[in-house]
Amino acid sequence: MKHLAHKEERLRRTNRLSVMLNDREMRALSIYCSRYRVKNKSEFLRETIMKTIIKRFEEEHPTLWEDFDPSLFNREETK
Repeated sequence: MKHLAHKEERLRRTNRLSVMLNDREMRALSIYCSRYRVKNKSEFLRETIMKTIIKRFEEEHPTLWEDFDPSLFNREETK
């Protein structure tokens, strides 16, 4: 029980983020939320932002088999 309370404390959202939208962006967000029955805009925006960040991190994560550009030390000899 104590471990669960500690975990919940670490996940508590204490950082605030403000986002400014122009009239067209706000209208688009409102239409989207209305059309797709989004009840919690804060949760929707948080999830959308985090999905984009995680996707980008996964795309740019180096892999074991990634081809690197030749450098001074690993350039193949051409004869």
